[in-house]
Amino acid sequence: MVPSEENQLVPKEVESAAEEPRVLCIIQDTTNSKTVNERVTLNLPASTPLKRLFEDVASKVGYVNGTFDLMWGNGDNVTDTTPIDQNSDKTILDAGFEPGKKNFLHLTDKDGEQPHIMPEESGTTDDSVQDRFIGPLPREGSVGCTNDYVSQNYSYSSVLSKSETGYVGLVNQAMTCYLNSLLQTLFMTPEFRNALYKWEFEESEEDPVTSIPYQLQRLFVLLQTSKKRAIETTDVTRSFGWDSSEAWQQHDVQELCRVMFDALEQKWKQTEQADLINQLYQGKLKDYVRCLECGYEGWRIDTYLDIPLVIRPYGSNQAFASVEEALHAFIQPEILDGPNQYFCERCKKKCDARKGLRFLHFPYLLTLQLKRFDFDYTTMHRIKLNDRMTFPEELDMSVFIDVEDEKSPQTDSCTDSGAENEGSCHSDQMSNDFSNDDGVDEGICLESNSAAERISKAGSEKSSLLYELFSVMVHSGSAAGGHYYACIKSFSDDHWYSFNDQHVSKITQEDIKKTYGGSSGSRGYYSSAFASSTNAYMLIYRLKDPTRNAKFLEAHEYPEHIKQLVQKERELEEQEKRQREIERNTCKIKLFCMHPTKQIMMENKLEVHKDRTLQEAVEIAYKLMELEEAVPLDCCRLVKYDEFHDYLERSYEGEEDTPMGLLLGGVKSTYMFDLLLETRRPDQIFQCYKPGEVMVKVHVVDLKTESVAPPISVRAYLNQTVSEFKQLISKATHLPAETMRVVLERCYNDLRLLNVSSKTLKAEGFFRSNKVFIESSESSDRHVAYTDSHLWKLLDRHANTIRLYVSLPEQSPGSQFRRAVYQKSSGDSGNLDEACERVKGPVVNMKSVEAILEESTEKLKSLSLQQQQEGDNGDSSKSTEASDFENIESPLNEIDSSASAENRELENQIQISDPENLQSEERSDSDVNNDRSTSSVDSDILSSSHSSDTLCNVDNASIPLANGLDSHSITSSRRSKAHQGKKETWDTAEEDSGTDSEYDESGKSRGEAQYMYFKSEPYTADEGSGEGQKWLMVHVDKRITLSAFKQHLEPFVGVPSSHFKVFRVYASNQEFESVRLNETLSSFSDDNKITIRLGRALKKGEYRVKVYQLLVNEPEPCKFLLDAVFAKGMTVRQSKEELLPQLREQCGLDLTIDRFRLRKKTWKNPGTVFLDYHIYEEDINISSNWEVFLEILDGVEKMKSMSQLAVLSRRWRPSEMKLDSFQEVVLESSSVEELKEKLSEISGIPLENIEFAKGRGTFPCDISILEIHQDLDWNPKVSTLNVWPLYICDDGAVIFYRDKTEELMELTDEQRNELMKKESSRLQKTGHRVTYSPRKEKALKIYLDGAPNKELTQD
Repeated sequence: MVPSEENQLVPKEVESAAEEPRVLCIIQDTTNSKTVNERVTLNLPASTPLKRLFEDVASKVGYVNGTFDLMWGNGDNVTDTTPIDQNSDKTILDAGFEPGKKNFLHLTDKDGEQPHIMPEESGTTDDSVQDRFIGPLPREGSVGCTNDYVSQNYSYSSVLSKSETGYVGLVNQAMTCYLNSLLQTLFMTPEFRNALYKWEFEESEEDPVTSIPYQLQRLFVLLQTSKKRAIETTDVTRSFGWDSSEAWQQHDVQELCRVMFDALEQKWKQTEQADLINQLYQGKLKDYVRCLECGYEGWRIDTYLDIPLVIRPYGSNQAFASVEEALHAFIQPEILDGPNQYFCERCKKKCDARKGLRFLHFPYLLTLQLKRFDFDYTTMHRIKLNDRMTFPEELDMSVFIDVEDEKSPQTDSCTDSGAENEGSCHSDQMSNDFSNDDGVDEGICLESNSAAERISKAGSEKSSLLYELFSVMVHSGSAAGGHYYACIKSFSDDHWYSFNDQHVSKITQEDIKKTYGGSSGSRGYYSSAFASSTNAYMLIYRLKDPTRNAKFLEAHEYPEHIKQLVQKERELEEQEKRQREIERNTCKIKLFCMHPTKQIMMENKLEVHKDRTLQEAVEIAYKLMELEEAVPLDCCRLVKYDEFHDYLERSYEGEEDTPMGLLLGGVKSTYMFDLLLETRRPDQIFQCYKPGEVMVKVHVVDLKTESVAPPISVRAYLNQTVSEFKQLISKATHLPAETMRVVLERCYNDLRLLNVSSKTLKAEGFFRSNKVFIESSESSDRHVAYTDSHLWKLLDRHANTIRLYVSLPEQSPGSQFRRAVYQKSSGDSGNLDEACERVKGPVVNMKSVEAILEESTEKLKSLSLQQQQEGDNGDSSKSTEASDFENIESPLNEIDSSASAENRELENQIQISDPENLQSEERSDSDVNNDRSTSSVDSDILSSSHSSDTLCNVDNASIPLANGLDSHSITSSRRSKAHQGKKETWDTAEEDSGTDSEYDESGKSRGEAQYMYFKSEPYTADEGSGEGQKWLMVHVDKRITLSAFKQHLEPFVGVPSSHFKVFRVYASNQEFESVRLNETLSSFSDDNKITIRLGRALKKGEYRVKVYQLLVNEPEPCKFLLDAVFAKGMTVRQSKEELLPQLREQCGLDLTIDRFRLRKKTWKNPGTVFLDYHIYEEDINISSNWEVFLEILDGVEKMKSMSQLAVLSRRWRPSEMKLDSFQEVVLESSSVEELKEKLSEISGIPLENIEFAKGRGTFPCDISILEIHQDLDWNPKVSTLNVWPLYICDDGAVIFYRDKTEELMELTDEQRNELMKKESSRLQKTGHRVTYSPRKEKALKIYLDGAPNKELTQD
């Protein structure tokens, strides 16, 4: 919203010193976060002294010279951190500045204190974002303002201090430039401002917040007395009843003027100012029609607040050259002749007549609106006319009052039958057609004087109608939007000023002429197209009358209530200034504290005045962290802390009385460090933290128990050797340094053994904060290669182990899994119980989940040994499940390393005895269709149905089934789906063409190629996580694959891994299924939650398919039915056979195989009909995320061959204004003639009268019945359906047809409106919209009783 930057001024320095090399300096203010991204640019002669550089920078940024430093920001001097000497007599060239290059400088604090702002500034340093805005100058609006430097940026002085003009700007809330322009114009109008000051607000009668005159009064007082550079208008707009959204609506300034004046008149009723607007701005004109035969004239008197002047007459390519020319055209009468003749009351017939306007009275303040916004009927768009139109500084309006008109005897004989019409005159009002018999609104002349008196009065008025221009409201931009600003002449000093939002500058008469519009040169016919878009839009003139021309009230002339208001606003401003001064001297820094009893890290912001001492700051922090009940004050201290690296930088011993400003390095908006409120027990003493020390967290490792102890903090120096560091740790841990092994974790999974004693810590890669592991046992593990040692493996496992919380199904699957075990055994009944025992399955007298969780490690190891012995004997009764549980417990409790090695060897052996049941899974597709229901868990988990409950709500109550299953994915999840909005998913795995196999070709589980740590224990979840819910707390190596992880969970779930699913729980209890079996758990982190649900996974070559019912004649034609599994190589008929029982059980649809068909689904569009003999993957492409339509047939399937074409037809009955239901038409070819024959056959319409059209958009191709008859492309001239414009090549196309001899029903306006409402409601519900509806502009309204009722004011 900034005017174009044409006519940029060339700085005088560039003109006068072109021969001298110049130095470009770019200064970045780093003292404040609001200015750190802003740049100030100076282009100085190379001979400029350094002193002058500092003076210029101070002037530019608005800081007191001497309160800031300048440092190099780039180039050869970038390493020089010493400030530039501002007292040096060197030139900037001698000081190292390079001509012709960018010299970057940083403006920094001086001696730890922020720069001081210019003393005369009092207001807007931190008031708003706009106050710190650095943007392009509004060149055209302030051309008279010169700038000493070549810069594309605003100077800071203009931002931080009041304008040198003495006038105050207005802050643009967003798009309120039009409001600012009008407010400044009214403020600079003495008569309006003085009258507003005389009005007194009665607080007992009205709320000051909603009082428009009072808020205008306050604004004017601030504009007159404030020391700020710009003030806000939010209080004024709030009194209008506007909210923040109105600030983003740009309106016409003339429209605002009218609406605001109306609002003020309403508010000023029954006050002294009741008629103020009319006295200042209202004029009168006569709208007349005169018969050219008898001279009889009919007329009426209208009032106006502004005169709209046409820029370019309708139908003309030539614009009026001046305002005077446009005014003459405004009152130029037109002849009513021919068909436009006027019916004369005197002649009693239609006669030729003259119709026009005459000005009877001009207001004291004359407002002219230049109608630059027009409508182009060629492009059907609004346009802006940028043609040149001049306007004089003094305008003589006497030539526009026709005194002779008052002498007309016919005028005097006019009778009165009406009253005066109040309001402004519009251009359309001026061109009313009076040719109708009763078209003349006769009125009265308000003067009761005689004709001679009126003529005398008019003559005297005519001689004193000289107006002077004092306000030009300029619009820059197009009809779609732009920017307003005002050029206003002050009646105090007769100088012109540009009021461009918060920027006020002095301009000249030449700058006013640049707002005439047009181009600089002659471009002929297309002059407007190439013209500047910045031009005058509203002009305000004041009558030159010494007896009436007022001056602004002086301070001593103010009414008493204004004096009080001035004092009140001044006190508020001083209070704001003091508050800002406090803010400027307040240090704000992040504060952390580890609570001594809760052991949680707390965070807050410490705000302390720079002059407060460290001890006082500790007291403030102590109260801020609410430690009164936890620890005494003398057991707390503040230390310098780096939260990112968890590093204690230094402590402040002996500096308790030092001011915080010095300790923290000055008042800054952001600090590169934090503070930690450190606590101790009364029997402890604080450790001294010296600058330069590094912090080391030492973890002691016990190889026997395979445990890693919590950290001990040790501080060391980077120049210490590893040997010295070991001695330091030895003192802290009381472990021998001679046998100590030290391992540094430099970054994730980078474990480095420090085995060179003479190396320094810096050389080993120590930094601010470090983590080391130490082990001091004398075991033989010390002599093993580090990467093969027990220590390395333990640390590697420690680094990669995460803690997960697993929610198990609430009930076991009953006899279903028992049958699975029978099938998986070799048939030997003697081995059945053994197999069941191994898998911990739910056999008779089966153990509960809790019992399984209590099984010891030794029991599982003995099972593993037994299985291995059976494998050596060739026993085939081993099950996949039995071999998959060997690793449930890790070798944490092994007695010695030899036993550990033996068990690891056993754990690495995964035996598969049933390759026929190898399962695989593919990505769930519920994220594509968030509004679709999920299928239920199968009543028989070994059947082909499954759960695709990809996203569901964990809080849903589960429903127990008759067969013992209990899962959240039953109907409860289906109900919850209906209430869920769009869910986001976090699965970033790529789509596969097939599915992931859980096992490799050799039959060995991929996830068990190497041993991965897994340990579980029962866990009691928090309240609200589901009553009776069973949880496991699992510690697992996150490098384990999902496949291996599921195998580890088998004994706890009670079913094979192929019959349950893993769901990851995200925020707000959203769940997403993890389906990529060959991927690791690396995306999981500590304390993530997992939910286990029962349901069969997919085999290789199987795909999950969502089945929807196609209901062509229902309001919602697409209805979800169920999830199914289709396999590669399966025929359509086989898939239909598998669907039948599921449709019966889950959907209540009792169908026969020949009573329904499957067809392609693309979004909501029905497509190709699948024939029974089609084979998936061969004839029909199938993939994950696949969807199909199921369509119930009324009769026998007519589609027998791929050469046939099935289209959906719908008859349109124009005489009844209605559409019939859909009927399917099966064609043997793509012939248009055959289509017409079929349509004639089903409808009874004669073949020659059939007309058809293809539907538009997605199925069901809804269209308003008010538009269908004309908008569709009826009866296309084609012979086949598969060519343009039809392109019907597949089943499912929608065809509308009609009888061309049937006439369209004639509707009354009432019927049409009623139909329009019904159709609009219907199409909104279905989501279809076929007509283009451009965004409506929001009407400008001012609400007199506060904010509007949103429900009543919605468009």
